[in-house]
Amino acid sequence: MDANIDAERLRSLPEADRRRLLRTLVEIERENAPDPAGGWKWDAALVVIVVCCVVLAGWIGFLAATLPHFYRTGSWRGAWVGFDIALLAAFVVTGWAAWRRRQVLVISLIVLSTLLFCDAWFDVVLDTRTADFWASVASALLVELPLAVLAAAMARRLLRLTAGQMLRYEGQQGPPPPLRRIPLLGPRSGTPLSRLMDDARARRRPG
Repeated sequence: MDANIDAERLRSLPEADRRRLLRTLVEIERENAPDPAGGWKWDAALVVIVVCCVVLAGWIGFLAATLPHFYRTGSWRGAWVGFDIALLAAFVVTGWAAWRRRQVLVISLIVLSTLLFCDAWFDVVLDTRTADFWASVASALLVELPLAVLAAAMARRLLRLTAGQMLRYEGQQGPPPPLRRIPLLGPRSGTPLSRLMDDARARRRPG
């Protein structure tokens, strides 16, 4: 088969026909593609996350009711120096990934945004009723929070660009939908708990 002749023939097709052909080819490939959201390990991880959310919510209520308003602690220097080292590492990885244009940039931006939000929160909360309180508030409003929002916005934009490119490969037109509406590749139906129960019943069923 002459690939050049075939390519020219495909280019001569109307756009609607090319998109229809592309959707058909993608659907054929998807039938044999691995399912990243499949398997009992994935479902078990989601169930564990839900359980952790419930337990953590109760733990937060317990701490709010029992912890003192003020507390003198040790290892203060180690805690903040260690945190700032992690923040520096996040900046370095983000800069490298942006310079090299690697997909890990999305992950590093999310990590960087999270650390900056945490930095602003703890700076302000831990400096309450101290001489450094207003300096911490100004630093949070002018530095940490804007950078955190910028990093999160960049990660969101990159994810939408990637999803939009994948949708165009599938022959779809228009802007990509919001991230909350874009499914993972090859998701299975049903909730994780119901799938786990179905898998367990299937394993107990005699062959």
